[in-house]
Amino acid sequence: MQFVRLVVFGFLILSVLYLCISLYSRSVRREKLEDEWDAKVPEDATPDMRANFIASGMAVYESGLRKKLILLVFVVPPLVISTIIYFIN
Repeated sequence: MQFVRLVVFGFLILSVLYLCISLYSRSVRREKLEDEWDAKVPEDATPDMRANFIASGMAVYESGLRKKLILLVFVVPPLVISTIIYFIN
């Protein structure tokens, strides 16, 4: 029963951690896209062009490697914990 409790609470904690890291990473990427747009604004730029630039950049982010690497939050800590438990016992 203790093992089940460890798995359930561990999954909940890792889910919250994943959500926080994911939101932070998306925020940082969006901020970089906004700064990039502000640095090289075309003369005939409209707010729609800025929104499209940021939306296309975020679409690239969504399919990129960084988002997939954040999923390692669910793999690495259980691997480390199970390795420690194995070597201790």
